[in-house]
Amino acid sequence: MVVGDFPIETDTLVIGAGPGGYVAAIRAAQLGQKVTIVEKATLGGVCLNVGCIPSKALITAGHRFENAKHSENMGIKAENVTVDFSKVQEFKGGVVKKLTGGVEGLLKGNKVDIVRGEAYFVDNETVRVMDENSAQTYKFKNAILATGSRPIEIPGFKFSKRVLDSTGALALQEVPKKLVVIGGGYIGTELGTAYANFGSEVTFVEAGEDILLGFEKQMSSLVKRNLKKKGNVEIHTKAMAKGVEETENGVKVTFEVNGESKVVEADYVLVTVGRRPNTDELGLDQVGVKMSDRGVIEIDNQCRTSVSSIYAIGDIVPGPPLAHKASYEGKIAAEAIAGEASEIDYLGIPAVVFSEPELASVGYTEAQAKEEGVAVTAAKFPFAANGRALALDAAEGFLKIVTRKEDGVVIGAQIAGPNASDVIAELGLAIEAGMTAEDIALTIHAHPTLGEATMEAAEVALGSPIHIVK
Repeated sequence: MVVGDFPIETDTLVIGAGPGGYVAAIRAAQLGQKVTIVEKATLGGVCLNVGCIPSKALITAGHRFENAKHSENMGIKAENVTVDFSKVQEFKGGVVKKLTGGVEGLLKGNKVDIVRGEAYFVDNETVRVMDENSAQTYKFKNAILATGSRPIEIPGFKFSKRVLDSTGALALQEVPKKLVVIGGGYIGTELGTAYANFGSEVTFVEAGEDILLGFEKQMSSLVKRNLKKKGNVEIHTKAMAKGVEETENGVKVTFEVNGESKVVEADYVLVTVGRRPNTDELGLDQVGVKMSDRGVIEIDNQCRTSVSSIYAIGDIVPGPPLAHKASYEGKIAAEAIAGEASEIDYLGIPAVVFSEPELASVGYTEAQAKEEGVAVTAAKFPFAANGRALALDAAEGFLKIVTRKEDGVVIGAQIAGPNASDVIAELGLAIEAGMTAEDIALTIHAHPTLGEATMEAAEVALGSPIHIVK
């Protein structure tokens, strides 16, 4: 400790102000704790600044451009539709600014002390927070780690001006004529689709058997088909990226498919092959927090680490790197610190991809239930039989409900179709509340809405569908 560095005491110290950290800080403050939150970059973390939010703004703008060019079947024809990409970036930046400013206001409104800098553990009750000019020691009763993750850099593809991670892809100042996307997961698919809608020629290189492997084949195949229909997208699966040669104006990407080497030239290559937890520069070895070889922190069912005064949430603990998972865990950790009996239960956490069509899944899939020996009924309703979907000219896809055979309780749902990201919420609630297919079928849904598909699928599960023939 340096001379004059007197420790500042706090009840709960939160490290990281992303969707996990800032939510944890607010909930802890609501429960009567004196809370300090430390952030080395921008409030809101990756999600608000260079992830979930700006990508959705970009995706929405891409859809608007695509719709403006191709709405002839509705009798709408536009000529010479153009994109001012600087305006697109301006729109995206405005959305981000509003939300990050909102986070600061929420923290201050809940009397959370905001500290800028990097935190490093001295022991299990002390951290040092450093910025460019100074250092300060903080003593805490409990700490919540919410430091998030960063993109994985693969061999032969060091991030640079032309070799981009997701942050770089969101910051481009022009629409690339050609773009290579390595990795066909949700990040690669979303950003690749957005740029394809803006007119880029996009080549996907995916090492697995298919894109979007976390979703059922019947869901991901719809996305794959729509990408190919655009005419400016190529998809290579079971393909291994080997290296990149950077030129002054672009890149040459080499990859291998079925033993054959291929080279594709592009303006940029986007690498989206996963994320690595930010746990390597916190000094956690100083305090004995148990981690895996990859730096993933072990936690119990209250997000408590192997050190009883330290909790961990979000991308740095087991499970998918989802913002809403981090927020959920943040509340659990804050409540556990306050002595409440809150515990994590991941069954009701949805996974969403803002693809074309959108995909959403919550709870068990039919296959997962069968693997665990649970007898289930899978009831599917097509959006082609939904009036609102037809009126939106978005009737592709389906909604499926998975129920237990013994009692009809809803234990899972999958949606591929318009606004799947919104429609899935009702099914998450149904799972959380232990509702049956009959409960959903007896709930009056407004007409004409996409939400009616949930009611219709529940009726299919009961064996009495109205709008499709049994």
